Amino acid sequence: MLAILSAMQEENAMLRASMQDATTQTLGRRDYHVGDLFGHDVVVVFSHWGKVAAASTVTALITRFNVSEIIFTGVAGAISPDLHVGDVVIGDQLYQHDMDVRPILPRHTIPLLGVDAMAANSDRVNQLKNAATEFLTNDMNEVIDADLRNTLSLEQRRCIVGGIASGDQFISSSASVADLRQRLPGVSCVEMEGGAVAQVCTEFGIPFSVVRTISDSADEAAGVDFPVFIERVASVYSHGIVRRFMESKAHLV
Repeated sequence: MLAILSAMQEENAMLRASMQDATTQTLGRRDYHVGDLFGHDVVVVFSHWGKVAAASTVTALITRFNVSEIIFTGVAGAISPDLHVGDVVIGDQLYQHDMDVRPILPRHTIPLLGVDAMAANSDRVNQLKNAATEFLTNDMNEVIDADLRNTLSLEQRRCIVGGIASGDQFISSSASVADLRQRLPGVSCVEMEGGAVAQVCTEFGIPFSVVRTISDSADEAAGVDFPVFIERVASVYSHGIVRRFMESKAHLV
């Protein structure tokens, strides 16, 4: 069974609204919604924020709900200067930018795994990139009104595949962005959970994918219009990309 994990409550709510024959199980202060989504059996859940919360949620999905694959949606701040608000990043390599056990191991190395980057499922990365590109090209103008698209400059948005860095802090300064670019040059965007999801899935041998909508530039303007963006843009993106992916009849694990 597939799990759709959302980093934002609004994304979770929009996906839940499209489920059929759903039942809810509460575990660890989280509601796990089990049912049919776009013709597939799924579990839909809000991870809550931060690496520990995400790891706890994913562990429950694997050990209590026996899911065979996890797709994680959410928002991120741009690290690459080529990314803009409304672009989408599909993670191919996931990092934890705040992992540092020097001098025992090099900076960013995950002690249990002995690596600094964890690879998402390559087939799924390509399928999700196609789904996101189809959504941006064919659907976005229909589901997000013109005034909002103009206000947030959402025209001609694009999807890329790139590295994603996670850490238990909200990156909101130009100095922090510059530091991340220097330390992890392969990273396109930064958020707070994906690297933890990647670690748990890698430990359990579960394929995972991370889809992030760029909500800000991770600098001093990072909080501008964030609540509006989450409710009226990011949630719509996640719903549309997941729908495009699942209705493409891609083989699910």
